[in-house]
Amino acid sequence: MKNLFLFLIVLITIASCDSIDSTYNTFPEGEKDHTNSNFDKAKTKHLDWNAEINFDEKKINATAKWTFENKGTDELILDIKDIEVSKVVLADKEVEFEIRAVDSMGDALIIPIGKNDSTVEITYSAGGGVAIQWLAKEQTAGKKMPYLFTQCESIYARTLVPCQDAPANRITYNATVKVPTGMMAVMSAKNPKQKNAEGIYKFEMELPIVTYMIALAAGDIEYKAIDARSGVYTEPSMLAKCARELEDIPSMIAAAEKLGGPYPWGNYDVLVCPPSFPIGGMENPRLTFATPTIIAGDKSLVSLIAHELAHSWSGNLVTNSNWNDLWLNEGFTSYFEKRIMEEITDKDYTEMLWEIAYQDLQADLKDFKENKWNDTRLKVDLKNRHPEECFSAIPYDKGALFLRTLEETVGREKFDIWLSKYFAAHKFTPMNTGMAVKYMEENLDLQNADIDIQEWIFKPGLPEKTAYVFPKRFKKIDDATKTFLANPRNAESLNARSWSTHEWLYFLRKLPKPMETKTLRTLDASYALTGIGNSEIADEWYLQAIASKYERAYPAMEKFLKSVGRKKFLEPLYKELVKTEDGKKLAIRILDEAAPNYHPLAARKMRTIVK
Repeated sequence: MKNLFLFLIVLITIASCDSIDSTYNTFPEGEKDHTNSNFDKAKTKHLDWNAEINFDEKKINATAKWTFENKGTDELILDIKDIEVSKVVLADKEVEFEIRAVDSMGDALIIPIGKNDSTVEITYSAGGGVAIQWLAKEQTAGKKMPYLFTQCESIYARTLVPCQDAPANRITYNATVKVPTGMMAVMSAKNPKQKNAEGIYKFEMELPIVTYMIALAAGDIEYKAIDARSGVYTEPSMLAKCARELEDIPSMIAAAEKLGGPYPWGNYDVLVCPPSFPIGGMENPRLTFATPTIIAGDKSLVSLIAHELAHSWSGNLVTNSNWNDLWLNEGFTSYFEKRIMEEITDKDYTEMLWEIAYQDLQADLKDFKENKWNDTRLKVDLKNRHPEECFSAIPYDKGALFLRTLEETVGREKFDIWLSKYFAAHKFTPMNTGMAVKYMEENLDLQNADIDIQEWIFKPGLPEKTAYVFPKRFKKIDDATKTFLANPRNAESLNARSWSTHEWLYFLRKLPKPMETKTLRTLDASYALTGIGNSEIADEWYLQAIASKYERAYPAMEKFLKSVGRKKFLEPLYKELVKTEDGKKLAIRILDEAAPNYHPLAARKMRTIVK
């Protein structure tokens, strides 16, 4: 009997191990799922990029000289899309090349190489790809010069430069960029602080990055330092206002270093882009690109900068090796962001940030319930699917909640030590879920911990046991809302003039839809919500206005849709509009007029909503 019992224990142990192994095997890492390149056989190491920006023709004419390591193949394969290649030079000799159409995600540039070859120079032009947006001078704040910016995440670097466009491959780069006189060019590298008369700017990124972190902007741009290692770039008319709004960046860096270790990139600067920038922020190393919608005048939306700064460790230093593992970037970063904000504000304030994120997560879980439920796993399967399909609240907010639950399970002190070691041990290393879980299991005492890592990462939905905590400050909003709804003619009963942005968001999200026009008119009269300059509050208010047919707000809502390019704000408003026939007609008209001001990604997404 004893031998039988031991035999059963062995079987159970083996079955358990097989279960874990099979779970990992069910979710392949996918390092080559979204690239046509052969970085595993001929690996690009360094880029020398020489580019001239032609605003009249909306073209970037460039040469890309790649240094590569041949691991035993007779061809170098690079990713390209919407790029015109005119010449390829190998070992000082022009060679034939092939461009092979592959799929909608891109083509393959195939270059024959010899075993001793290590450099290749490609002459080409780009300009029509998704990564590049051209703005006329009328679309800028100053309206003096045209503007260009790039957005290469996820797989759009291939529309800017022929490259091995996979997060598992890291490169360094140098660049020389020529722009029209009077402009400044900036990149995700060591940057100039002043314009020069020649319009020629040189850049160096000596630390290895992945290709989606290559970034370029050019226009009427100026710089203002905040301290010795941080500052702001933007158009001259916005510079003073942006610098005031972002003056707490040094405090954020100091808070981040307590958790992540020394800031590894030298300077941390922020480029506040024109309104058409399609996302909140992009963590380009050394130079975050940010939407101007965070400039609210009261620093209430700067948690976005905390998020992008946190990416300096989780994402830029330790990068997911494939797009199935986006949660390793965004989940870690969203958790890190909250820790930065807790350090520079307080826990009660930060709990509000957690709650707003939790609401976003619940909304996406509900939306995905019908036909995308498997995408509510942290580890997703994107084989034969575009990486953009994995960008939602799941990798961001479910990932962050998992880490917070892990922190509260093992204790903050142990967790913080583990997290700083995680960044140090894996810097400049392609990271996947299997490696991360192994590092958790080996360096955190989880044997008796009440947390199921497998459930969090590999199963859809949200585990029953989480670290969710309802904020104290929102309980007061609930009480005020109840009083207001009992007597909606008295909006002053809310005592809302001192509310933070997050308290307003919580209040507006909790209001019933639709509401009577006279109730919204009372709110509007008391708090001037129509036309408010805070984009987060404006978006929630206009959603209520559309749902309730509060037409007094429609002109301001239309102006908002035409002046803001951030997808986070555009998508919900267009989705709400198309719920009725009259709303759909309005949405089509607004989009037809607004689309030229949107980034191509945003315009394409909005068209799928209103079609």
